[in-house]
Amino acid sequence: MSGVTAVMRRTWLACTAMVRDGLVGIGASTALASCALAADDSPLTLAGLLDLDRQEIAALTTGGAVLGFSVVCAILLMRNRQRAARTETKLRNELHALQTEADRFRALLFTEPQVLVSWAAGDKRPDISGDTAIMMSQDPQTHQPQRILAFGTWLPPEPALRMDHAVDALLDAGEGFVLNLTTSTGRAIEAMGRAIGGQAILRIRELSGLRRELAEMTLRYRELSEESETLRGFANAAPFPIWARHADGKLSFANVAYVHATEASDVTDAVARNLELLDSDHRASLTRVLNDNQPFTARVPVVISGERRIFDVHAARIGNGSAGMAIDASEAAALKAALLRMAEAHRRTLDQLSSGVAVFDGQRRLAFYNDAYRRLWDLDRAFLDSNPDDSSVLDRLRAARKLPEQPNFRAWKTKLHEAYHANEAHKDVWYLPDGRALSIVTTPNPEGGVTYLYDDVTERLDLARRFDGLIRVQRETLDNLAEAVAVFGSNGRAQLFNPSFAKMWRLSDETLEQEPHIEMVETLCRPLFDDPAVWQTIRGAITSIDNRAPVPLKMERKDGSVLACMSMPLPDGATMLTFQDISDAENVERALRERNEALEAADQMKVDFVHHVSYELRSPLTTIIGFAHLLSDPTTGPLLSKQAEYLDYITTSTSALLAIINNILDLATIDAGAMSLNLGPIDIRKTIDAAAEGVQDRLVRDRIALQIDADPNIGSFIGDESRVVQVLYNLLANAVGFAPHDSAVTLRAARTEHMIIFSVTDRGPGIPPDMQDKMFDWFESHANGSRHRGAGLGLSLVRSFVELHGGKVRIDSTVGKGTTVSCEFPLDQTAHRNAAE
Repeated sequence: MSGVTAVMRRTWLACTAMVRDGLVGIGASTALASCALAADDSPLTLAGLLDLDRQEIAALTTGGAVLGFSVVCAILLMRNRQRAARTETKLRNELHALQTEADRFRALLFTEPQVLVSWAAGDKRPDISGDTAIMMSQDPQTHQPQRILAFGTWLPPEPALRMDHAVDALLDAGEGFVLNLTTSTGRAIEAMGRAIGGQAILRIRELSGLRRELAEMTLRYRELSEESETLRGFANAAPFPIWARHADGKLSFANVAYVHATEASDVTDAVARNLELLDSDHRASLTRVLNDNQPFTARVPVVISGERRIFDVHAARIGNGSAGMAIDASEAAALKAALLRMAEAHRRTLDQLSSGVAVFDGQRRLAFYNDAYRRLWDLDRAFLDSNPDDSSVLDRLRAARKLPEQPNFRAWKTKLHEAYHANEAHKDVWYLPDGRALSIVTTPNPEGGVTYLYDDVTERLDLARRFDGLIRVQRETLDNLAEAVAVFGSNGRAQLFNPSFAKMWRLSDETLEQEPHIEMVETLCRPLFDDPAVWQTIRGAITSIDNRAPVPLKMERKDGSVLACMSMPLPDGATMLTFQDISDAENVERALRERNEALEAADQMKVDFVHHVSYELRSPLTTIIGFAHLLSDPTTGPLLSKQAEYLDYITTSTSALLAIINNILDLATIDAGAMSLNLGPIDIRKTIDAAAEGVQDRLVRDRIALQIDADPNIGSFIGDESRVVQVLYNLLANAVGFAPHDSAVTLRAARTEHMIIFSVTDRGPGIPPDMQDKMFDWFESHANGSRHRGAGLGLSLVRSFVELHGGKVRIDSTVGKGTTVSCEFPLDQTAHRNAAE
């Protein structure tokens, strides 16, 4: 223990003894001890006074004496004042020393341009020191320290935002940072933020020398690293293979697409195994080009996953190595081939067009023309194949007087060439000196240039003029027709009508001009004609899509008039309705129909009467013929010559009358459809002889020769022999009746592939043309020049029998030269009957 401590202890022990002996109280003892200590200038405090061992404290306590506490406090106060004065002096000295040291440190700190910004804990107001002018502009008015924290005033936007975020993180969470930035004036600075001693410190200093170079290198390194990562990320995200190689050709980098193309497991596997994308020939070609320091570009086939595809490979020498990429061009190659085929197809198509097509490129030179263009302007193919410019073509056409005459050709050509800078197509019509009219369309091409389309519209314009004329004529014709005409479109609306239609149906022009629907027209016309079925048919004819055919209708209106209606489908899908007032014709037709029915009834009555009378006459006639034969029989007795003559007349007349009656009965039977043929083989020669036998007496009496022209081997055909004989007999009888005396009648028979033709020719007076068709009618006889006064049934019976066989009869007659009647019989009656059935 030092000397001061020993003194203090001695003083304290003395005071303690006094207290223990009862000489003084504890307050006095304490005061004395304090004074003693103060006199010794000892820094002993009350704790020091109380630094007694337990025995001493116990002695003081047991003594029962207490020093006055007030005395002790007074002593302590005095001593503390003295000590405070000494401490203040000491602290002033220390503060002066610290200030000197701080000034020295500040001088050292700001030997380089920098700014310090500090924020005390809980205080948002910063303390700014340093040279703020290094960060601000040269304008003195802007040199305010507080503006240093307005980073956007002296930093670009992106660095200013980074500073804002870094300072906010420093103040809020005490996160430190170091940023290398460049000011708006191009200065390189370092911004450092730290939390020190409960304060946030921001130091901003300008970099120079090595530090600046280091900062720039660090920044450059960071930028290059980011750029490298970006490029690597892009390369890996690229859908086409990308790779890089060392100078020795070893693979140094490959992207995911390259790994997939080479069927490697990953990038490391592809690099380790040095997998190749191209085959050996293409790799050799690539290496050779790169060794010549030339970029390599080629379109090569590559097999990927067993599929052969086309890639555009691009590679280049980069530094000591090389890099390349392969872009899948399979689709592009296919599209290019398709485009070439399409272009060729378009070229062939354009060559087939009747329109002239000429395409000029961006340099105004002819890039394409079709054959119609060359023929339209009659230009030399060699000239066109030389790709002349637009002006040269126009000048040549103008020299040949093939362009429209222009007062200022240069201005006209300049205006024409404005199409090269236009955005839309332009149409025009050129009227050429040779009388042609050309429609020209100039269309600017998206890739530059112009396409000219030429159409010869001379004929079209002429047709348009004619069409307009025809339309006017048609309109005038329709307007002046007595028939009512209305045309309804495919939508069922009235498109065209004439005044007769409006007048016939009592419709106003205003109503029809509104193009009413057929249903509206029907409603307006119902007061005159109200037949739902007919109107339904008209609506169907107008609005139907299928089964468009003309539909004739008859309409008996309430006013007593009768209209003939016809719906006619038109080529454009419309339907034309025509209405004709046939009231008078209907009345006449009704009268004629009634008259015809009366005539048919009378004709039927005549046939019935003839048929009935013929049967009634046949019975007594048969009796007369029988008695005549009986009288002529010698067994009945001799007759006088006069009686024999009369009996001969009776026999001849009754035989003729019987023949007429038989003919009438045959015709009536045929007309009633009850006649049937007894078919069988017919010997043609025998049939001719049998018919000729029947007219022998007439031939002898009239001195007429019968000439038969038939092949002896003509053969036979199938038919009813008795009816064929009857036909030939009537033909011969008719010819003999018209043939003059001492003339000849010719009967010919000819055989063809399908027919037997009989013809009988006389040299009589002939039959006028207007009478030839009537010769086959009942009871019709051409008596002029004939010695025979028959009933006029012969040729009628001939035609009936021939047609019953399926043949036909023809008359060839010339007045004054004679007549030939020909009958054609078919060889095959079976085919005829099947056709008839």
